[in-house]
Amino acid sequence: MTIVTEQSPDTFEYLLRPTYFLDHDTPEIQEFVDRWVTDRDAPAAKKAVELYYAVRDNVFYEVYDADLSREGLRASSIAIGGQGFCLHKSILYAAAVRAVGIPSRLVYGDVRNHLASDRLKQHIGGDVFFHGLTSVFLDGRWMKATPVFNKLLCRLYGMTPLEFDGTGDSLYHPFDGDEGDSSQAMQFLRMHGEFDDLPYDYVMSNMRSKHPKFVHGDGTVAGGSLAAEAS
Repeated sequence: MTIVTEQSPDTFEYLLRPTYFLDHDTPEIQEFVDRWVTDRDAPAAKKAVELYYAVRDNVFYEVYDADLSREGLRASSIAIGGQGFCLHKSILYAAAVRAVGIPSRLVYGDVRNHLASDRLKQHIGGDVFFHGLTSVFLDGRWMKATPVFNKLLCRLYGMTPLEFDGTGDSLYHPFDGDEGDSSQAMQFLRMHGEFDDLPYDYVMSNMRSKHPKFVHGDGTVAGGSLAAEAS
């Protein structure tokens, strides 16, 4: 994992380019950006924050029946579908911020996730998940942003939504347990690295090996609703 300071965004010009998965040159991503960014000439941090909340709260978080095909994991497809889980939402965010001139990377790791129903844990094989988030370059440094769990789902599972203000990492998800038990916060167990584009074969290999009961072909197990399964 590389932390870079006192660098110009021009240093990372290649991290602004559209790719097969981060296809921000498509009408779908340009329309998504125009819907949520109030001023494309605003400071980068303001645009990054606006897009963070657009992805977090306006792309519904759903793990069941999610499309994990190459086409289904393109940012344009995710913008059209309007839902997905961490893999989808981090891709859409990475593409959207590139569209407004903010370098981005995709980040993957293993986390212990408390936002999971008993049924989902059975499919996943426990509470350790292969997790995706985004790294953005703002004000001369890289910071991590996790626009994943929307407000409604957090409320249903007793978690505080993860905020982002463009000045520091949005990474460690709080959990509103008894007396604010901080030990219940989401835990990062391992960081796999940062990537310029979705490493599709690598991600799918991890998903299939870590969660074999969850992944069916090019998608996830069907027939559920994470919101409906909240206790």
